[in-house]
Amino acid sequence: MVYLQITLSVDHGNRKAATEVFNTYKAPFLDTVRGAVSKELLARDEDVQVLHGFETIEHAHEYLESDLFNADVVTALAPLLTNDPEVRIYCVAE
Repeated sequence: MVYLQITLSVDHGNRKAATEVFNTYKAPFLDTVRGAVSKELLARDEDVQVLHGFETIEHAHEYLESDLFNADVVTALAPLLTNDPEVRIYCVAE
């Protein structure tokens, strides 16, 4: 199992709009992205994190280069962000 964690700096006034973007693209992510297993939205005072689960690290990298991510998700979120997103990929230790 591999996790793609994207941390987003979003002002509190834009959190609802960011949540709508998450909800809009959750099903297409799970239904069409190769190796997609899960997608969760985590919120705290400092930021919002989207945690994506994949079968392999290659699937996570493919998603980061996909049209769904770059043309749709990034485009929709860009006006809501106060800083560049932080992207990390984690592999589950065995």
